[in-house]
Amino acid sequence: MSDEPNRPGDAASPPLFTAKRFRVERVAQPCNDGSVRDREIVVHPGAVVVIPLVTPDTVCLVDVLRVAVGERLLELPAGTLDHDEPPLATAARELAEETGYRAESIEPAGELWMSPGILRERMHLFVARGLSAGLQALEPGELITTRVVPWSEAVAMCLDGRIHDAKSVAGILLHETRRRMNEV
Repeated sequence: MSDEPNRPGDAASPPLFTAKRFRVERVAQPCNDGSVRDREIVVHPGAVVVIPLVTPDTVCLVDVLRVAVGERLLELPAGTLDHDEPPLATAARELAEETGYRAESIEPAGELWMSPGILRERMHLFVARGLSAGLQALEPGELITTRVVPWSEAVAMCLDGRIHDAKSVAGILLHETRRRMNEV
């Protein structure tokens, strides 16, 4: 028997639950004693998160009402991949929808697993530059306002807990680390 668990989608049993943007599956997980146990996981199509640099020293954040946690969070713009849409196209679409900005360039900056203990969601990180302002195109139910802040303040907000959304903290601190490495 392989040491790898069944990959989501490989399970012989049908999904336990299917929603618009994810499904719950039961997969077999091999244990170190040779036994196998069932695990329930959430399978998500993946998503993007965008670091929209309005200037090299300012970033556009979004203030979003997150029903799952019952509060407004300050975040980087993000969104779910649609069907077979490439991550780069999703990044451009979500940036425009949530912030109104269009970018001259959007570059890949890494990938993250959001909560790999229970969730199969790969988050694709992008950096957007050369932004032109436009109008937001929010979906019904999206309560999003934009906030342009100095880059140094965004970093400080991650460190002092004002930004506590995992994808945003990871994206901002990863980009900050790369910025500092390139200054040397």
